[in-house]
Amino acid sequence: MPSFSTALSGLDSESQALSVISNNLANLNTVAFKAQSPDFQDLFYQQIGSSGAGDPIQIGVGTTVGAISSNFTQGSTESTGVPTDVAIQGNGFLVEDNDGLREYTRAGDLSVGTDGQLLANDGGEVLGYAAVNGVISASQTLGPLSVASGQTSPPNPTANVEINMNLDSAGGVGSTFSTPVTITDAQGDSHVLTFNFTNTAANTWTYNITIPAADVGATGAAVSVGTGTLKFNGSGVLTTPAADVTGLTITGFADGASNLTFNWNLYDANKNPLVTQVASPSAASSTQQDGYSSGTLSSFNIQADGTIQGVFSNGQTLALGQIALASFANVQGLSRNGSNNYLATLASGAANIGAPATGGRGTIAGGSLEESNVDIATEFANLILAERGYQANAKTVTTFDEVTQTAINMQAGV
Repeated sequence: MPSFSTALSGLDSESQALSVISNNLANLNTVAFKAQSPDFQDLFYQQIGSSGAGDPIQIGVGTTVGAISSNFTQGSTESTGVPTDVAIQGNGFLVEDNDGLREYTRAGDLSVGTDGQLLANDGGEVLGYAAVNGVISASQTLGPLSVASGQTSPPNPTANVEINMNLDSAGGVGSTFSTPVTITDAQGDSHVLTFNFTNTAANTWTYNITIPAADVGATGAAVSVGTGTLKFNGSGVLTTPAADVTGLTITGFADGASNLTFNWNLYDANKNPLVTQVASPSAASSTQQDGYSSGTLSSFNIQADGTIQGVFSNGQTLALGQIALASFANVQGLSRNGSNNYLATLASGAANIGAPATGGRGTIAGGSLEESNVDIATEFANLILAERGYQANAKTVTTFDEVTQTAINMQAGV
């Protein structure tokens, strides 16, 4: 008598295959979804004898789904322009903490929580390496990443001042010129210095740098910060001083800021003078200084190495942290946990976590998402094959039924 279990095993396996294909098609537009495929294998065999040559005579008892493998090939990348979106290009998974459960995902449709932390689409905290004063340490421990808008960039006191200017050689002795330069103290407050120049002789000018008395807790006339002499040769080229003016110091700021020491750079990096003296009206073409006030986070972007680069209202950029990636020795051993997340298992091995673009891990494309790698044409073809397989096994069942009924009828006629 034929065994119904053989045909039924085929029906069960093809039904599971249809479920896998259906799940793939359902996730056709799921961010970074990885398609699956069922792998059939035959079951054990009954040996009913052997041939004259001693070869075994065996009858199989059906099939089963021996494995459901995942296709971890790269999905296409779609640019979104959303700063919290990331697409992993190459090997690796984002690491997240979901209420104490460590999960891994390639779905980069991230968001910012109410407390400013970077969150995965299921609410888990995205883990990485936080920056301290804009610096990411190689020994930093893994933890949540914050992109809170309330973060501030500390002020930076002025250390160098440059003035590109000309002093009029035709003005004659006694002619004067002054130009303002705004500097920043250690607390981020601005102060306007005035650079005053007086022609005292041919090719010779004295300078006096002053600050308003009120800025340094004084009264009356402006307070001098530094004085000296500029000398030029017959071609109007600065010769004295032969180097930058260093060690200019302002003390006693009224706002309580620390004393400020800065340099007046008279020469550029190629030792060319920034101050000239020719027969043209005295004027400053540009002034520069390297101090800035504090600022608040206004936007951020994510770099290829996972660094979250913050842009602050004072024009400065600072690293806020770095997204970490995890790699596995056997990605097929990962267990799917829903919400596009995976769990590590004994088969996958422990997660190897580190910075993107290191240790064989891929890079990150900010403002982009990895699309599902489900191929609709392939799935439709697989759907037809699974349907035909199911129909064939169903036909086998009806045939077995007919044969069984014939045998029953034979017994009834005895």
